Amino acid sequence: MIKVTNIIKTYNKKTVLNISDLTVNNGEIFGLVGNNGAGKTTLLRLLLDLIRAEKGEVRSGDHIVAKTEEWKEYTASYLDEGFLIDYLTPEEFFGFIAEEYRINKEELNRRLAEFSDFFNGEVLGQSRKYIRDFSKGNKQKIGIASALITEPGVVILDEPFNSLDPTSQILLKRMLSDYNRRTGATMIISSHDLNHVTEICTRIAIIEKGIIIRDLQNNGQAMAELASYFSVRN
Repeated sequence: MIKVTNIIKTYNKKTVLNISDLTVNNGEIFGLVGNNGAGKTTLLRLLLDLIRAEKGEVRSGDHIVAKTEEWKEYTASYLDEGFLIDYLTPEEFFGFIAEEYRINKEELNRRLAEFSDFFNGEVLGQSRKYIRDFSKGNKQKIGIASALITEPGVVILDEPFNSLDPTSQILLKRMLSDYNRRTGATMIISSHDLNHVTEICTRIAIIEKGIIIRDLQNNGQAMAELASYFSVRN
């Protein structure tokens, strides 16, 4: 379970995040939607202790993320290209992660094989091609795979469908749903695309100007409610 309590984050004296209470339950695929500047990425960075709030706390399980390291053992994320080590090849990058998480080479190869369709022959075995030289879509694939190969209990992804072609988007949705069913992992996914979110998320929150405006169970009516909300806002 991830719990946000009385969080206030400001930049240049302007409040960009103000969330009194938000709980993401174990095993949920929690979608976060909102327009540009709504506070989605700021919230994700707070969940990962990449930035600190002026007030409040974030808990992951029994751990306050700003005060302990234990939650990192079961948490994986990909927010942007800054999470990559772009002067490495994909093989070197995955090997580095495997070493950090004590995954042996045989097991790493097994886990990477599960991404074969997703990689589409364009990521591994590219003859010393460095990550910095890959397309945005393939960098996105490398980043997402780098999070999932650790088989985490908590997965946090920011706009994971960006830069992916339609086939890769479909494969990613299938992978994330399958991983959630197989492991019971908790997932938090932000996206601008309402269709992607409603297809895979069990619960969806709308964030606007740093405030959670609505919190919806995805019971078949979520897409209509989301479309109605954003149509009115526009």
